[in-house]
Amino acid sequence: MMAQITLKAVNQVDILTLQDNYIEMTAMDNNAIVTRAAPLKDGEIRASILAEHGFSALIKTSIAGIIHTLLFDFGFSEGGAAQNANTLGADMREVEVAVLSHGHSDHTGGLQKLTALIGKRDIPLIVHPSAFKSPRYLKFGEDFKINFPKLTREMVKEAGFAAIESAAPYLLLDDTILFLGEIPRKTDFEKGFPIAHWQKDGQELWDAIEDDTSIVMNLKDKGLVIVSGCAHAGIVNTIQYAMAVTGINKIHAVMGGFHLSGPLFEQIIDRTAEELQKLNPVYVIPTHCTGRKAIMAMEIQMPDQFILNMAGTKLTFT
Repeated sequence: MMAQITLKAVNQVDILTLQDNYIEMTAMDNNAIVTRAAPLKDGEIRASILAEHGFSALIKTSIAGIIHTLLFDFGFSEGGAAQNANTLGADMREVEVAVLSHGHSDHTGGLQKLTALIGKRDIPLIVHPSAFKSPRYLKFGEDFKINFPKLTREMVKEAGFAAIESAAPYLLLDDTILFLGEIPRKTDFEKGFPIAHWQKDGQELWDAIEDDTSIVMNLKDKGLVIVSGCAHAGIVNTIQYAMAVTGINKIHAVMGGFHLSGPLFEQIIDRTAEELQKLNPVYVIPTHCTGRKAIMAMEIQMPDQFILNMAGTKLTFT
């Protein structure tokens, strides 16, 4: 029996997406939950939001008037998420803690420039120790491999962070946010990334990407708000583990990359959507690496639960 963690209930969760794969500046679909980025600067249409194959979000929790701020992931390019933060007027100096979902470059690329905006040293960065595995690569055949840029402990320290490495769940910010840690793989269909590999002592091994994790909040009387980076462990595994760790079975929102893009994953889109419907979240917000086909399937199959995310979008759950 797993020892449950008490995740403090909060009154509000705000998620500002600093980087995602999609942008549509003419959507005009703001509501009580969704606030889109406006293309305005000094009254003129000249503020651009960058969409990239990466993810980064600024997350705030509010409880009894106390607001905590966390940075989740750093996006892909060196300056994309930082440029969006400036365009959106996000005060990065408010960041108290950062979390890295896993060590792939579409989540680590903006490390230096985002940290420069935070303007503080020795900010805690919670990360699974396997995020520093190297070399990591995608293997398309014996003669064709694509390497991930290296992430090292020295790079993290140089950027200004004090790394806290944990494979176990880890409570943050007065117990209002949970770093989920290493996620057990239990479903029969979420098998991981078949072409991901790494080398240990010169020997090639399949990369289970065990550093993949998510963060979890507990919205008072509503249920869990779960945010994943890529959900390489499987988004259904992720949700089930979050429920097991917290003892909370209501899901208010599940958001993030679900990694269902491309021919290696498209065969499990329908099963994933089916299992998500059984878990019955109030909102489903697929982002980043979920892929166009999977996002469309979820919108069709869960129309009342579906929210389309974009770079620059702010979501407010109360």
